[in-house]
Amino acid sequence: MIFSLVGLPGSGKSTVGRHLARRMQLPFTDSDQVIEARLGYSIRQYFEQEGEERFRDLEAAVIDELTQDPRRGVLSTGGGSVLRPENRRRLHDRGRVIYLKSSPDELFRRLRHDRNRPLLQVDDPLARLRDLYAIRDPLYREAAHFTIETGRPSVAMLVNMIVMQIELDGSWQRPA
Repeated sequence: MIFSLVGLPGSGKSTVGRHLARRMQLPFTDSDQVIEARLGYSIRQYFEQEGEERFRDLEAAVIDELTQDPRRGVLSTGGGSVLRPENRRRLHDRGRVIYLKSSPDELFRRLRHDRNRPLLQVDDPLARLRDLYAIRDPLYREAAHFTIETGRPSVAMLVNMIVMQIELDGSWQRPA
């Protein structure tokens, strides 16, 4: 079973995903890291050179590939991965999707000094986060089996909340 994490940039998908995989004794994959390894340079550079549409094409191909292997374990996706209907469908149909829901204000506090997120390199990153939230929240919800409010809990508490949800769902059994 693949457990995919979706959410806005900075919602904790990679950090929570690594801890969740360790806790569940499953492999961890970050789709953005897979993309960067294949490109040989950063997503930000690719965005600047090729544009968002070409990046989304590449991202869709990688998500399709990564979600076909049920041994993949825990998958952290890029914040915009849900923009394509085929990504939402593949993520939802090929595993369990956990939406790490964070408010734009909370994300702004976390990301205000981050220079590596291409979509936030604008004059008003908080307004940009609010716009992204308005567009993407319904798409995350469409893809998700579970929504976890990130708020202020620790990473360990978020992992516990996710594990409880997937155990209750019956999609994962704790290793003996």
